Amino acid sequence: MDSEDQTRFLQMLDTATEAVGVPLSEEQKMQCLNFTERLLTVNETMNLTRITTPDAIAIKHFADSLTILPALPGLKLRSSVLDVGTGAGFPGIPLKIVRPDLRLTLLDSLAKRVRFINETCTEIGIYGVQTVHSRAEDAGKNPLYRGKFDLVTARAVASLPTLLEWCSPFLAPQGRFVAMKADISDDELQDAAPVAVRLGLTLISDVALNLPTETDEGQAPRRRLLVYSGKGFNSKPARR
Repeated sequence: MDSEDQTRFLQMLDTATEAVGVPLSEEQKMQCLNFTERLLTVNETMNLTRITTPDAIAIKHFADSLTILPALPGLKLRSSVLDVGTGAGFPGIPLKIVRPDLRLTLLDSLAKRVRFINETCTEIGIYGVQTVHSRAEDAGKNPLYRGKFDLVTARAVASLPTLLEWCSPFLAPQGRFVAMKADISDDELQDAAPVAVRLGLTLISDVALNLPTETDEGQAPRRRLLVYSGKGFNSKPARR
């Protein structure tokens, strides 16, 4: 980004994160900027994101990711967090920037994304991030990850019933799963209800919000945060 784009990004980041209730320190803003600059550089040769303008990245990646924190006001110090289908690192990386105490694991099925995250975190000084190259449905059967996380997140990965199937095995007892969805249909919610019951999940919060302001890529999207509480899973999957 040139200096004008950097200024625009930082101004929009400041406005958007204040609006969602997660204001950033100057150091945190610079970490977001550094991550964004490397994301855009690598994205020129590797398809990591379709969101490529300063306004849109500030709102649709960073502010959007941070809406999780107001939805989980009781998230404890050093909670273990798994971001399923993290893509280029969202929402996991913004959460780690704001809450460096979190023990963060980022899971994605594409090696190039995992490599980008590892290299970028090293380059810009974001420490304590573990990555896993795996499909969610496979990792959920692995005793290293099954039943191990206080918080599991997934953003724009799959339909809600599928997300519940994929993500619930990772939850520790009393863990929380947050599905970050665009405006979700009643049919999708109805389809998810019996799946949640079967998996021992309880919908404890349903937060609808509009991300702040318009961007240079059009109107900022609506967001739905569906927060589930889980009973937790054993480290070994049940035999079928």
